[in-house]
Amino acid sequence: MDKSAKIFVAGHKGMVGSAIVRKLRAEGYANLILKTSVELDLRNQTAVEQFFTTQRPDYVFLAAAKVGGILANNTYRAEFLYDNLMIQSNVIHQSYVHQIKKLLFLGSSCIYPKMAPQPLKEEYLLSGYLEETNEPYAIAKIAGLKLCENYRRQYGCDFISAMPTNLYGPNDNYDLNNSHVIPALIRKFLEAKSKSQPAVQVWGSGSPLREFMHVDDLAGACFFLMKRYSGLDFVNIGFGQEISIKELAYLICEVVGYRGRVEFDLSKPDGTPRKMMDNSKMIHLGWQPKINLRTGLESIVKAGILQNLGSA
Repeated sequence: MDKSAKIFVAGHKGMVGSAIVRKLRAEGYANLILKTSVELDLRNQTAVEQFFTTQRPDYVFLAAAKVGGILANNTYRAEFLYDNLMIQSNVIHQSYVHQIKKLLFLGSSCIYPKMAPQPLKEEYLLSGYLEETNEPYAIAKIAGLKLCENYRRQYGCDFISAMPTNLYGPNDNYDLNNSHVIPALIRKFLEAKSKSQPAVQVWGSGSPLREFMHVDDLAGACFFLMKRYSGLDFVNIGFGQEISIKELAYLICEVVGYRGRVEFDLSKPDGTPRKMMDNSKMIHLGWQPKINLRTGLESIVKAGILQNLGSA
């Protein structure tokens, strides 16, 4: 990518999009096109068409999506399917129509079957049933990567897809009803510490295994792929290590400095029992993550990013 290229980062206000913006600026890219959801509703086909006609970006990072944790995914099932289908379909199609140079679409590890062998290899896609609680979101993401694949097959578009593992970092969502596990636990423990609560409840048994990667590592991987990868197949982006939810809870408890009890609510769902990405393709391409979990968590807490979140 030439340093003067016009780059559209869709979803730049979110955790992933903002990390990509930070990475691009750090690498000397200043000609960025950034639009909030108020300025540009990516679900609106006409608005997206007018945007591409007017702005004519050279490159697109498609990080915009409706996202959330187990509760949000299972509660707002129609919105998670519809909104994500519309966002990605509009952006990908207009990228084809306006002949952009390259597009990177970001999916999610939830595209893989619930009981797929571990670690998750790219070829396991569509080999079994999805996890029920986030099936609508997963189906939308599968549709997005298949759009990229088939616009490449039919029209020769340089559209690529990457599937990141579970992410955390700056600009995450800390709403207890709609957030992912790491921000939810950080907020719970910080609030419990500030109120001297005797115990913190964690959803489920704590037995599921998860892999987590700092969003700045993902941004580095996206930048790497945009410059060095052009292929039909999507690519996993993982950290390469996993941790149980129970171990994660105690680690966050330690990082936050909470002294109370940690209790596990067995009435709440666990979700997929294990989800570990096989990132061997990325390693083979020459990329690997740099930020370990403890370091990443400590940086979040030290940054004081929760100080303005209500009672936190």
